[in-house]
Amino acid sequence: MLAFDTANEVISIGVGALDAAARSVALVAAAEVAARRASNTQLLPRIDALLRDAGVARGDIACVAVGRGPGSFTGVRIAMATAKGIASALEVGLVGVSTLDAVAWGAWGAGVRGHLLVAADAMRKEVYPVEFDVSDAGVVRLGEDRVVKAELCAQEYAAAGAVEGAVAPTAVEGPGQLSRSDSPGSLGSAAGASGSCGTRLVSSPELSTAPDAADQLLITGDALKKYADLFSACGALLPEDQWTPTGAGLLLALQAAWRAGEADPLDARRHDPAFALPVYTRLSDAEEAERARLARADQALAGARGSKHVTMNDTAIANARANGEGIACKPLDAAHVADVAALEARIMGSDAWSEALVADELGRADRVWWAAFAADPAMPLPPDAPLVGYAGGWVVDGDVQILKVGTAPEHRRRGIAAELVARVAADARNLGARTSSLEVRAANAGAQALYAALGYESLGVRPRYYSDGEDALIMKAEALPAARKDVAGMELQRFDDGDAACRDAGAGSAGAEAGSAAGAGARAASEPARPLILAIESSCDETAAAVVNGDGALLSDVVASQIDFHARFGGVVPEIASRKHIEAVCGVCDECLDVAAARLGGAPGSLRWRDLDAVAVTYAPGLVGALVVGVAFAKGAAWAAGVPFVGVHHLEGHLYANKVGAPDFAPPAVVSLVSGGNTLLVHMRGWGDYVTLGATIDDAVGEAFDKVAKALGLGYPGGPVISRYAKDGDPDAIAFPRAMMHSGDLRFSLSGLKTAVVTYVNQERAAGRSLNVPDVCASFQQAVVDVQVAKARRALEETGARTFCLGGGVAANPVLRAAYEELCAKMRVRLVMPPLHSCGDNAGMIALVALDRFRAGKFFGLDADARAHADLDEPY
Repeated sequence: MLAFDTANEVISIGVGALDAAARSVALVAAAEVAARRASNTQLLPRIDALLRDAGVARGDIACVAVGRGPGSFTGVRIAMATAKGIASALEVGLVGVSTLDAVAWGAWGAGVRGHLLVAADAMRKEVYPVEFDVSDAGVVRLGEDRVVKAELCAQEYAAAGAVEGAVAPTAVEGPGQLSRSDSPGSLGSAAGASGSCGTRLVSSPELSTAPDAADQLLITGDALKKYADLFSACGALLPEDQWTPTGAGLLLALQAAWRAGEADPLDARRHDPAFALPVYTRLSDAEEAERARLARADQALAGARGSKHVTMNDTAIANARANGEGIACKPLDAAHVADVAALEARIMGSDAWSEALVADELGRADRVWWAAFAADPAMPLPPDAPLVGYAGGWVVDGDVQILKVGTAPEHRRRGIAAELVARVAADARNLGARTSSLEVRAANAGAQALYAALGYESLGVRPRYYSDGEDALIMKAEALPAARKDVAGMELQRFDDGDAACRDAGAGSAGAEAGSAAGAGARAASEPARPLILAIESSCDETAAAVVNGDGALLSDVVASQIDFHARFGGVVPEIASRKHIEAVCGVCDECLDVAAARLGGAPGSLRWRDLDAVAVTYAPGLVGALVVGVAFAKGAAWAAGVPFVGVHHLEGHLYANKVGAPDFAPPAVVSLVSGGNTLLVHMRGWGDYVTLGATIDDAVGEAFDKVAKALGLGYPGGPVISRYAKDGDPDAIAFPRAMMHSGDLRFSLSGLKTAVVTYVNQERAAGRSLNVPDVCASFQQAVVDVQVAKARRALEETGARTFCLGGGVAANPVLRAAYEELCAKMRVRLVMPPLHSCGDNAGMIALVALDRFRAGKFFGLDADARAHADLDEPY
């Protein structure tokens, strides 16, 4: 058993031997090391060293346990992503353990007995407080995870005074201590001893000799590093070495869950790594702010409040898009409360809520409400879209109680109710819910069938619950319902069918029409072209994975896009991106391996991590919280599979993307990289030899498209929607500026153009004139294209390069591509452009870079970390 936690400033690792018959864990080795914000660089090297010193091979690991928080969001993700990578590659189960439970069990192992408060640091002057009853029989949790202002929490416990017996603990069978082991460092008595691996467990004798010690609240947790003065008035503080999790505490927590039937470390199917999630206790900051805004009656656009001046911040509308069924979902806002009440009256009869009752629900921290609207899938959701469904939930004590689910009769049987319940459950999960419950009319067989399909089971009947005297059937789901999408509420895009590189995947020099049956050793007559490398991309809002073979053919290229989760905010929310990467990375990689296996003639599951020759990942640049997930997962998988770990620069991947459509492409060349975060011209003198000729001094092209689309109220992402409107507009209608077009250098500036467009829009609205959106889009787009083409011409002339190519999401813009075709034809320069699906972020391009770096022996160590910024010109 390998267990570890990085939810705070300490890396805690435990290694234990599992006894299936006794359901016990014998401590083999443990270590606690101060991380000081360096968990991602130290975790795997420390694990590797501890296992080596203990004489434990990676292949001996039967299960991984990971501290899932609550704690530092970044720290929790590092541990969680690393654990997912290790468990996936070893094909063992991954059990999530509460970080706070591990602290409590560590105190138990140190001899602490009594009523214990564990208060973990939640940042922002907040804490995560949970109470425990700690006795000789073991540790009993007395509450659910929550987040509270530190000062208020201290006041709460100071006012309560001695709390022994205030909450009656549930009687449970004593879990016992970690069993003895012949290995050095094993834990013997409850008081424990310092083992050879550095674990120190103390009995805290000063607590037992204090007056009335049995009546005192005992307090521990890393929040005491900041708030010891606040909490010292509430009880007795444990010694500082018991404030954070220990390796032994993690194993004890796992052992207790095993004996309680809540976990089985030997059941890998039950503990699929894909389903392990962190503990958050709250929505992201963006979602919390959104809920507060939507709960206000005046949350509409500034223009609707009497002003004709609408800034981009004012246009923070919910840019939900309709699905193929013509249904769009978004959080319920105050503007649609009357619509909900009206629909309630239609379908709920005497149990219908009034408008005032519905309005009172919005804005509450423990409530979650979603609404469904009928809309055109091709367009952003209009403000007057008809409401066709709604659902709400109340999160209390780890359970989300579904309060209401309603669908307009004419829109039923379209999956609306199931989708809304899944959305409520997803938010509730982030608020700490683990289960869900509801009441449904005993005679409503259709609704009962729906809930049963979502995983709810009947618990009994509540007599005469409804206003007309009908009984209510009580139903509960032990696992929260999930959206019916491929992975983490997202649909997977598989770029293989029809792609030339993938069609030829099995026709390499080695004749790669082979099945892979790793482990069993049975293969088809011929091996796939080596090396086989799996690459992961998580730099922004796409979770992607691809497999490349030794011939440079992409056997699979899979992307899970998060656009639906960011669209209503008008741009990418880093916190949401990071959360979704954690949820999606296992499923995306599993699908990637299965698609590649099919290309090789094998069945699903026949290509496994141990068959790979390397694991690669984007390490920079990008959103650091998103990159951290990919890097930690990839490192864990590479370490577990015993293969090299390859880091790839994201922008170099966009250069290599041109090889997807043109395998013969090679430098020298000039490349235009245009995306949401980058706008630059690069001289490719050779593979790995790049010189940036010029870059934007402010906004990137993609960023400008997004901001202009937001100002026009067209939704997110801006590039596709502006391009769509521009097709019907006049590019010469409005004379927008061409910034730095004649600057004499190769730098770009988009901020002035963006401001000019927004100013024009506001002036037209202020004058009361109807805005010609297609003309605005076409004129803005043409201004961008003119500058890009002019700079590209200059770059080709200065370098003398005879090849020009593109990269980045904006490279998919049809007008820009056409303009470059015309330029290159006039200059008699070869034009190479990636396929449309390879313009945006994808893992296929990362895999192609990784193949060259593998051949050159350019590997990263286990101490590698993600980097938000990295210069493309610098070799790595």
